[in-house]
Amino acid sequence: MIPHQIGEGGVTGLTTIGYYALSIPPAVTNFVLNGILMLVGFRFLSKKTVWYSLWAIVWISIFLKLPRFLNYQTTQTIIPAIAGGVLMGISMWIIFRGEGTIAGSTILAKIMNRYFGMKNGSAMLMFDLCVAIPSVFIIGFQNMILTVIELYVSAVVLNSLLSRFGARKAVTIISNQTDEITSELSEMLHQGITLISAKGYYHQEKRPIIYLICTDKQVAQIVPLVSSVDPDAFVVVDNVHSVKGEALEKIL
Repeated sequence: MIPHQIGEGGVTGLTTIGYYALSIPPAVTNFVLNGILMLVGFRFLSKKTVWYSLWAIVWISIFLKLPRFLNYQTTQTIIPAIAGGVLMGISMWIIFRGEGTIAGSTILAKIMNRYFGMKNGSAMLMFDLCVAIPSVFIIGFQNMILTVIELYVSAVVLNSLLSRFGARKAVTIISNQTDEITSELSEMLHQGITLISAKGYYHQEKRPIIYLICTDKQVAQIVPLVSSVDPDAFVVVDNVHSVKGEALEKIL
């Protein structure tokens, strides 16, 4: 994006503005400003996330310092904006999946996601625009618009990847053959399954409800298995907004 004078959001956007306006090396701005924001992370995020973030910041600064081996130039300015957004979205997904951040707006996005339930990509876009829009005075109106496009593409790609890979589902099963289904599920999934005591109002019958958290891939196995044991079983699959817990590895 730098060869095409396209900005960015958050601290990354400030590094590009510093480079365009004052010729400050992006590696230096990235390291200093993100180092300051990491102090905020120590207060609101887990120590594991903070240390992973520091690791990411160091390596980003190192790579920003390396000479460019491939310099792509084009007169079609929309191409680097879209390509940059896709690559940024994929990169942020890898970092978020590794429980890290790159500080800057990602730290703030993590905090918004943890305490207010906002999607990581949407929260990042909100904070990034606070830097991207004022950058019009440095990079001009056209490049500011391209920057907004890049940020939007990045947010869409990040949200899509986070929801598609590693997403959790909550499965509720109501059946007259609870024991048989639970036994089959336990043997297939090798994970914790919860039985909830329940009472049907219409027939006033007491029967346990099967409840478990699983992945999309496992849902594709669970539904046919339940149907093979009890064709009349009632199965409800819900999207899970977030899954937390110290024993999460044992549950899943």
